[in-house]
Amino acid sequence: MGRHTGPACKLCRREGMKLFLKGARCAMAKCAIERGRPAPGVHGSRRQRKMSDYGTQLREKQKLRRQYGLQEGQFRLSFERAMRSKGVTGERLLQILETRLDNVVYRLGFAPSRRAARLFVTHEHIVVNGRKATIPSMNVSEGAVVSIRNNAKSQAFVTRSFESTEGVVTVPSWLSRDKDKMEGRVERIPTKEEIAPMVDEQLIVELYSK
Repeated sequence: MGRHTGPACKLCRREGMKLFLKGARCAMAKCAIERGRPAPGVHGSRRQRKMSDYGTQLREKQKLRRQYGLQEGQFRLSFERAMRSKGVTGERLLQILETRLDNVVYRLGFAPSRRAARLFVTHEHIVVNGRKATIPSMNVSEGAVVSIRNNAKSQAFVTRSFESTEGVVTVPSWLSRDKDKMEGRVERIPTKEEIAPMVDEQLIVELYSK
């Protein structure tokens, strides 16, 4: 499946819930979910049939994949990594997704959305442990320091992001942030409870285990 280039709100409407793809806009009254808009397509407003077990598992996977903005191949690679890791596969999948560099940049409030965070990383504005990082999918480990490059353009972008996400984005407990220094630190790998997923990850494990 190729990269989604259409309206982000369509994805939320398709899943029937907020995926928080557009930053501060998702907290506004103009949000498509808040306005009660139906799923996209000619038949979106019709009552849906009872979903099969496979359909339920597929929808859970699509919600999580779209929340983090991954293509199918990228998501499957993350799942395979989780399978090879020690621990509960579902929780390890969530941890792998949550500690991606683009997601950490978003969680720290350095970018207003995950999509913006991904571009911010690829455009060389992010430094991890003193070294420039340009790969959004890299996983940051416990103790890693994520900071903004010392140039005016990068810092102006983050300042605007702080302003637009104030009161909307809350830095999670497994991260710490110094707004003045424009840097954050990964205090620990998050638990499932700290991630608080909007999906049942066990259904995703069942889907890929068939």
